[in-house]
Amino acid sequence: MDESTDELRRAHDELAELYAEKLADALDRMPIDRAVLGLFCDLVLESGSSRRVGDVGCGSGRLAPFVAGRGLEPHGVDLSPEMVRVARRDYPGFPFEVADVRDLPFSDSSLGGVVSWYSLMYLHPAARPRAFGELARVIEPNGFFATAFKAGDNSLRRGGRTVGVEFDIYWLSAEEITGRLDDAGFRVVFTGGRPADPDEAQPQGYVIAQKI
Repeated sequence: MDESTDELRRAHDELAELYAEKLADALDRMPIDRAVLGLFCDLVLESGSSRRVGDVGCGSGRLAPFVAGRGLEPHGVDLSPEMVRVARRDYPGFPFEVADVRDLPFSDSSLGGVVSWYSLMYLHPAARPRAFGELARVIEPNGFFATAFKAGDNSLRRGGRTVGVEFDIYWLSAEEITGRLDDAGFRVVFTGGRPADPDEAQPQGYVIAQKI
């Protein structure tokens, strides 16, 4: 494991209980996130793809009940063992395991879709081709991918300092995300965004794409 990835893993191990406490009901306060996630779920169901979907970078597992409530079967993976531990504790009805987006524990074309909700923004640019290639590998043709991200100019920043940890983070542009998806064999079907809330430092972006 490279130094940056190890730092990210250790930081999120420390943040696991905080995330479990602060974010458990976050979707209840985020109607735009719910709408985009709901659109992803509807697209997977209407495509006739497998109902089994990956939640890559699942964190404390907070998306699993929503995705399952829309008719899909989520399987969460996260780099942080502590995030996986609290996800299994708080959402025992769903599978969660430790994994890196660059080496996913799913067979080729075995998922109807993947959600990566605020998790791709930690990837160094050199790691992105492999990560997006893995996403393409595990999603079946006509399946869907959805992501949310902190929107910006793609520059490297340091995150986590306000809560006592540090890690690399990139505020990504929609063009960066859609370009990576195009290169990996996806067709972008939706892009969107919203301005920053009063307690946020940056706007948020959303992309949904279909595996060709």
